[in-house]
Amino acid sequence: MNTLASVAGKRSDDIESKVVKKIMLRILPFLMLGYFIAFMDRVNIGFAAVQMNASLGFTSAVYGVGAGIFFIGYFLFEVPSNLAMHRFGARVWIARIMITWGLISGLTAFVRGEYSFFIIRFLLGMAEAGFFPGVVYYFSYWLPAKNRAKVLSVFYLAVPFAVVFGSLISAPLLMMHGLGGLEGWQWLFIIEALPAVILGVYLFFRLKDKPEQATWLDDEEKAWLTETLSNEKANLATPGQHRLGQVFSDPRVIKLSLVYFGMNFAGVGLIMFLPQIVAGFGSALSWVGVIAAIPYFVAAVLLPFIGRYSDRHPGSRAVHSGCSAAAVAIGLALCVFISHPVAMLLLICLAAVGIYAFAPPFWALCSNLFAGSASAAAIAVINSVGNLSGFAGPFVMGWLRDTTGSFAFSLLAIAAGPALAAIGLVLMKRRNTAA
Repeated sequence: MNTLASVAGKRSDDIESKVVKKIMLRILPFLMLGYFIAFMDRVNIGFAAVQMNASLGFTSAVYGVGAGIFFIGYFLFEVPSNLAMHRFGARVWIARIMITWGLISGLTAFVRGEYSFFIIRFLLGMAEAGFFPGVVYYFSYWLPAKNRAKVLSVFYLAVPFAVVFGSLISAPLLMMHGLGGLEGWQWLFIIEALPAVILGVYLFFRLKDKPEQATWLDDEEKAWLTETLSNEKANLATPGQHRLGQVFSDPRVIKLSLVYFGMNFAGVGLIMFLPQIVAGFGSALSWVGVIAAIPYFVAAVLLPFIGRYSDRHPGSRAVHSGCSAAAVAIGLALCVFISHPVAMLLLICLAAVGIYAFAPPFWALCSNLFAGSASAAAIAVINSVGNLSGFAGPFVMGWLRDTTGSFAFSLLAIAAGPALAAIGLVLMKRRNTAA
């Protein structure tokens, strides 16, 4: 009997290994490329600002409001967008998101003042709303829970690589100043918007909504995956907890939303202003992108190892994310005491590693709270509430920069967000409410 159980278990492990490998080859690369493009379109504003602020007469505070107002639109349309994806399917909705955000991102090249800048950034947030939580939710239809942190860590590599790549190509694009009567920052928006539209059209024909539709899974693999995911969803929560109305008042969702708010307060603030911080080191325009890419390259190298470690210890995901948040707080807070550019860059590297190490275990934790449409809503609520700090972080940094004349106190201020996030996660783990 034990021998039969052992053989059955080995067979199940073999099927699991094959299924996960196929998903990582057939689905992950395209979604990863989509998020890569999404993040380039989201953060290119930071590199464009090196020229755009002077061209349009923007202060740091005006730029901070415009950079951050993206997240107001993102917040307002996040939950409706994710519920629409649950209704219409990933293929249609992810393609729609990419095409519309690409078109609007390209239109940013033609803003003429602060009000048109604010409007286009709000519309861009509205268009992109739902993409990241939609992908997290989409993976819950394809991956068993124990595999999600590893796959999400690979998927999340798109973010630091997008920043690295965007940093490296920003200088050449900004140097297209005068070509066709446009300034360099305008070419930056136009050229980086095109891939989103092209990939969006491709994904409309490429993606499948559920495993049953995948021709690249055989019948045995489909049966195993369907049964495994069904068993997991049945064990996630009581029927009452699956009601959408209760998602919004669930203590775990509220706490995790606040945690993510704290992390994004620092993460978005840093990424939106890092090119200007580097320019303040006295770097030439051609070197700003290269130097700004260093922290995110370091994060990209370390991220896969962190995801694999988290999957080996799934019961400690809150602790993993909490330690990452603490690293961000320490790295940013110490910048106020450092004036040497190399030392400050090393501290920013520590913060960048913490920012991206935080995400895979955190989202693996969030994706296992509920099942079905309640899971889609929970992920969207956490992401949208958390992303509200994407407005607050750049606003605070811009205001403090104008007030003090330095970015040192701006970095100290945004360090408060991940510090509180780390404390919150440790308390949640101790009370056994979300780990």
